[in-house]
Amino acid sequence: MKRYLTLVLAIAISYAAMAQSSPESTDNIMKAAYAKAGAENKSVILIFHASWCGWCRKMEASINDSTCNKFFDKNYVVAYLDVQENGDKKALENPGAEELMKKYKAESAGLPFWLILDPKGNTLATSAMNANGASSNSAADNVGCPATEKEVDYLVKVLKSTSTLTDSELAIIKTRFRKNEPVKPTTGTN
Repeated sequence: MKRYLTLVLAIAISYAAMAQSSPESTDNIMKAAYAKAGAENKSVILIFHASWCGWCRKMEASINDSTCNKFFDKNYVVAYLDVQENGDKKALENPGAEELMKKYKAESAGLPFWLILDPKGNTLATSAMNANGASSNSAADNVGCPATEKEVDYLVKVLKSTSTLTDSELAIIKTRFRKNEPVKPTTGTN
């Protein structure tokens, strides 16, 4: 009897561990984000990202930076969906996230790819910017994590049109995102 109870307990613990380690479904994440956004009169920032993506980590770090996180929290519900993982990391993907990315025609856009949605799921803006710094209908024009001056200006323009952020708050966000600009290699002789 003791062995039987030990076996049942081991199976129960294993099942609980597997259930806890499974990523939440895209449907559940989005339903919760839309419900919260509707209740709090906010928009949703949906970010497709992956564990291997350095620019994804920069995007998340910028949004969560103490200098500007309160501005995002005041205006948006931020939802992250894991996609395009490789090998043993495939289990990190949120079930249904790849399909949602396909719905937005962004599966080949590169990561991170972000959208701003109203509480009903209508697209207000995406991270696709054309050469003139305006919104693009092509996910191939994805800016990912904005870093260059032109990319960050596009982000600020999108945030201004989808929130109640003030010019001074947007300036703080702009400063934080500009810290992400890649360092250009220097050339010359010593």
